[in-house]
Amino acid sequence: MRNSEESRHGFRLESPDGSGVDTVTHESAESGLRVLVLAPTPFFGDRGCHVRIYEEVRSLAGRGVRCAIVTYPTGRDLPDLEILRARSVAGIEAGPLGFSPGRPILDASLFVTAELAVRRFRPDLIHAHLHEGIAIGVLLRWWHRIPLIADLQGSLVAEMVDQGVLSAAGLLAGGLGRVEQWLVRQPDHILTSSGHGLALLEEQGAPRARLSALPDGVDLDTFQPQPSDQLLRDQLSLGDKRVVVFLGVLTDYQGVDLLVEIAARLARERADVHLLVMGYPNEERYRATAVARGLGEVMTFPGRIPYAEASRWLGLGTVAISPKRSLTEANGKLLNYMACGLPVVASDTPVNRELLGEHGVYASVGDADAFALRIGELLDHPTHARARGGALRRRAETMFAWPALAERLESVYRAALE
Repeated sequence: MRNSEESRHGFRLESPDGSGVDTVTHESAESGLRVLVLAPTPFFGDRGCHVRIYEEVRSLAGRGVRCAIVTYPTGRDLPDLEILRARSVAGIEAGPLGFSPGRPILDASLFVTAELAVRRFRPDLIHAHLHEGIAIGVLLRWWHRIPLIADLQGSLVAEMVDQGVLSAAGLLAGGLGRVEQWLVRQPDHILTSSGHGLALLEEQGAPRARLSALPDGVDLDTFQPQPSDQLLRDQLSLGDKRVVVFLGVLTDYQGVDLLVEIAARLARERADVHLLVMGYPNEERYRATAVARGLGEVMTFPGRIPYAEASRWLGLGTVAISPKRSLTEANGKLLNYMACGLPVVASDTPVNRELLGEHGVYASVGDADAFALRIGELLDHPTHARARGGALRRRAETMFAWPALAERLESVYRAALE
């Protein structure tokens, strides 16, 4: 049964085997570090930031580090994670991604849950994701004297500008930018997913000694090269077409509108190419756009793909694509492409070059003609394309495997504690 504290605040701490409420005490805890992870987002949602959190926590567990994740009321539970959900607020729900007016209220509810969790879970430190997580973590650190680690994958203001929520030249963006500059100076240490992210944080005034680049990683067992699944091909009516795959969030700043333009250009010259655009939200809107452009037989939008099924769907691809426009955000989908041994055509940005290196194929940001040309070159030279895909798989194995990254993450934790 839930005790009165749990009933009032709407959370329960699952035991590691999922058997029920674990009334954890510091004395009875297993050996190793205990980390409270702040995730102000509807976790788990089969997308970028959520995958990073999931893989970090799973990999740390293999090193004896126990994590409890505090997150929003909505999201999908996962059996191998300890998840504490904030209490829901009537009429308030976060959208699947990005800003929504109710998020500050959900963040307040998350803070209440996190405060109770600190008292019960007794963490050695706090690992806060996103800028809202830092704000909550600062209060918890001040009250409980617990080290605060932050994990950022881009700029808050830049992301809101990319999503069309703010105008880059507006007063609100300027004010929020000053808040962001204050926030990034607060944690004991900040992890960011790229060297480009380090430079941005330094420009915002974050002390260099408190910054580390920890790239996104990939589970090489979950994502690996595999033959095209004939059942899926039949289900999608792909026939013998060569498939260009995209897997990610479906928004314009991710370049999904550009995918429609790329498909139109490829369709004019090639009858054997199909674009499989996987992800959410907005799949109905983009599907309608494709149909209106006469591309209904050239593009398929299957919607949200569960994380555990993603590799099987990517296995349908001959080429993978990421026309993302953002110059600041991480791009974890590239690692999934790489681990599946796919050649990749991506926007020519610093973040993408850090991940793909010399084995990536690049097109100018927002240039549909350049993307179509690069895809066509890979399709015309399949041996060369397979070689690039194999080289990217090896790069994922040597540079982005989670066991090594988890060791680096634990070393950051221990340095903060010292």
